[in-house]
Amino acid sequence: MRRAGLLALAALILATGPAAALELQAHRGGRGLWPENSLTAFAGSLSLGVSVLELDTGITADGAVVIHHDAALNPDLTRGTDGRWIDPPGPLLRSLPRAALARYDIGRADPASRHPARYPDQRAVDGERIPALADLFALVRRSGNRAVRFNVETKIDPRRPDATAGPQEFVDRLLARIRADGMEGRVTIQSFDWRTLALVQQAAPGIPTVYLSARQRFLDNIGDGPAGPWTAGIAPADHGGSVPRMVKAAGGGVWSPYYRDLTDADLAEARRLGLKVVVWTVNQRAEMAALIDRGVDGIITDRPDILRGLMIERGLEPPPPSPVAP
Repeated sequence: MRRAGLLALAALILATGPAAALELQAHRGGRGLWPENSLTAFAGSLSLGVSVLELDTGITADGAVVIHHDAALNPDLTRGTDGRWIDPPGPLLRSLPRAALARYDIGRADPASRHPARYPDQRAVDGERIPALADLFALVRRSGNRAVRFNVETKIDPRRPDATAGPQEFVDRLLARIRADGMEGRVTIQSFDWRTLALVQQAAPGIPTVYLSARQRFLDNIGDGPAGPWTAGIAPADHGGSVPRMVKAAGGGVWSPYYRDLTDADLAEARRLGLKVVVWTVNQRAEMAALIDRGVDGIITDRPDILRGLMIERGLEPPPPSPVAP
């Protein structure tokens, strides 16, 4: 290529700039590949290269912040010290001190459950334990990765007030842990229970809050008409039934809808309101590609490997890997 052609190409690159960034969020650490919410999963996703580690948190009987999806131990994913799957219903996290919780093995799914069929590529890791949030922060520091962020969900259900710590205690303990590890600048806090997000905004206005929503049979935290238990008094009827407008009214900057709920009209409205849109949980390549084409800001996925490969194909710069052992 002649020098004039090279200069023209360089000018074009400078004018258009790099491809827009896309947040690659590893759901529960990447449960399509490793045991969910485990240090092995988080280490695997760090080694692969992701933008954000997405995780769930709960509070133990002695006030520790641990990484776990359910309010109670899941019998399909949990074995006791005898190596047998625990009997349902599992004990609540809030009923167990941290030391007792750490004795359970979450390294593989019960082969008789639905999990192996849903996640056929998940690698079993016998001896895996439920980590504390502090353990994850220590792992990331050890990896040397100073860019990866944490999308931390408060697992709290207003319909079951006795199952978990209450909103205030939950937020107080979570923020204390984040501050103790100096991670205020690297976390977002997300929830379906918008009460906790309001409390975060009051106590730590510098930490971004992410408003999760679903309008599905398995969970509808929005409802219709008056305010339901999930949305901290914000009623759909007062905002024309628009979830982006509800999020904006709540003081949120990020809306995280179930991906099948996202309409083009809602996406356009979120853009007009200045909201980022991060969808969950997308595992099929074709659906990831369609959402990238629609211009979402981030995708939460159980298969960070698939999304990362697609990003590379699309010319989107992937997050750098940070190899680390759990």
